[in-house]
Amino acid sequence: MKKMKLAVCLATLMGTAGFMGNAMAADNLADFHAQNQECDSCHQPDGELSNDSLTYENEQCVSCHGTLAEVAETTKHEHYNAHDSHFPGDVSCTSCHSAHEKSMVYCDSCHSFDFNMPYAKKWERHEPTIAELAKDKAERQAALASAPRDTVDVVVVGSGGAGFSAAVSAHDNGAKVILIEKEPVIGGNAKLAAGGMNAAWTDQQKAKNIKDDPEIMFKDTMKGGRNINDPELVKILSSHSKGSVDWMTAMGADLSDVGRMGGASVNRSHRPTGGAGVGAHVVQVLYDNAVKRNIDIRMNTRGIEILKDDSGKVKGILVKGMYKGYYWVKADAVILATGGFAKNNERVSKLDPKLKGFVSTNQPGAVGDGIDVAANAGAAMKDLEYIQAHPTLSVKGGVMVTEAVRGNGAILVNREGKRFVNEITTRDKAAAAILKQTGKSAYLIFDDSVRKSLKKIDKYIGLGVAPSADSLEKLGKQEGIDGKALTETVARYNSFVTAGKDADFERPNLPRALNEGNYYAIEVTPGVHHTMGGVMIDTKAEVMDAKKQVIPGLYGAGEVTGGVHGANRLGGNAISDIITFGRLAGEEAAKYSKKN
Repeated sequence: MKKMKLAVCLATLMGTAGFMGNAMAADNLADFHAQNQECDSCHQPDGELSNDSLTYENEQCVSCHGTLAEVAETTKHEHYNAHDSHFPGDVSCTSCHSAHEKSMVYCDSCHSFDFNMPYAKKWERHEPTIAELAKDKAERQAALASAPRDTVDVVVVGSGGAGFSAAVSAHDNGAKVILIEKEPVIGGNAKLAAGGMNAAWTDQQKAKNIKDDPEIMFKDTMKGGRNINDPELVKILSSHSKGSVDWMTAMGADLSDVGRMGGASVNRSHRPTGGAGVGAHVVQVLYDNAVKRNIDIRMNTRGIEILKDDSGKVKGILVKGMYKGYYWVKADAVILATGGFAKNNERVSKLDPKLKGFVSTNQPGAVGDGIDVAANAGAAMKDLEYIQAHPTLSVKGGVMVTEAVRGNGAILVNREGKRFVNEITTRDKAAAAILKQTGKSAYLIFDDSVRKSLKKIDKYIGLGVAPSADSLEKLGKQEGIDGKALTETVARYNSFVTAGKDADFERPNLPRALNEGNYYAIEVTPGVHHTMGGVMIDTKAEVMDAKKQVIPGLYGAGEVTGGVHGANRLGGNAISDIITFGRLAGEEAAKYSKKN
């Protein structure tokens, strides 16, 4: 019955005259729906919300309007389509569309496009701190005084690559698992990652006759991190990297394309065929495998406090559901995979004042509350002061442009039409060089040959952030770049490609000349991207206290931890980090649970 309403529902939401007439009398979606149907069309018969994920309520949305993919077909846009989401998993309608209050487009938490959604308000969000949440004293105490709502072996906090890797790994090692996520969508920062997953001496490299080994990856990572990385953690990263690629491949991931990211000595950045974005693909594969295993995934659910017994061992976690409130889960082990804090500029600028006021490439949940939870549990911190700016955040639309665009041959020029840096140097050096240019931004210049080599570029073109022209002179005039100088710069660069050596900036890889088809320009500037520091862990992903003693039952993986990347993370090492240490944390937590 409801599915038959699909055409009518979509027509009204697309702005027909009938909708506009009814909209005049409605302040939100609930008011509008009430004019056409009963409350139980959306809600359960008892009126109670189903759970914090709003599972039942979202099922009713889909029964009327169709799936996200179906809606995407009817809401196409000249450049972008908010329903054609790059987010992995099953994105819920209520992630953007609120019922009894104004809706907010989740995309606007990162982007700055003009999404015309009915009953929408401007994106705004107050992220409650752990201290503010602690003021709910009576509710918290009541929850803690009650019996646990659930009893499991392992609770994973965070649904990015590290969280899902940990959840799947723990399950496959015999643990009963709950995964919680405070956001309405899964994926953390991993869903935004585009470049690749670094790994050494893989089958994919061997097939392409690329010679690499874990020792080279170890040395590259230590050098990139200015040798302040924890060498034992870097050994885990490099020596387990092939196993991580094999593990993901066995679960259905396509990591067959191999490119190079900044700071790498050889091509070791694994990504899907044709150079498609790696992060959303990896998270989708992990999510699909978690669903196959019936792992309990709870959205809109925030981890509040690690609970311990009298001996100091973890006994569970206090959580707060957006709709169901406080309760606690009894568990032998908790794995923190909550990401970093690059979206929290107040915290960032206190640690690194020169980054004050910078925009961030991160998803809105990356504010560091997981680090606070860990600190409250007695965890020690490492390298918090080291914060990385990604050099190529699109000025238009707030789109992060993957380093793989440069790795596949794009060059960086200033408004004067000149190159000014080795394009695939480490991110800190590239970002610093861009900030020294006129306007504190630069332009990524590439042609159709680069575009064809990397599928991700089509997304940038589709989003309208990569204008093009059939000549460099025209492109320069169009974008405010000295076209004559730009033409000379590209010709000189092409001569370096022919010679096999960059005589100006010693760029180590020169994959192709820029002389095919149309030319493209993306204006870019640095944005706060990755926080290298976080919770201190050992080689079993166990969280340690200030005395470097293990906190029994507490584990950490991914960007919430410190020590792996040192002062500067190499592009491609983040995905390798989250998969490798997430998998390790899940395995170790499951073993610990069996012993206890």
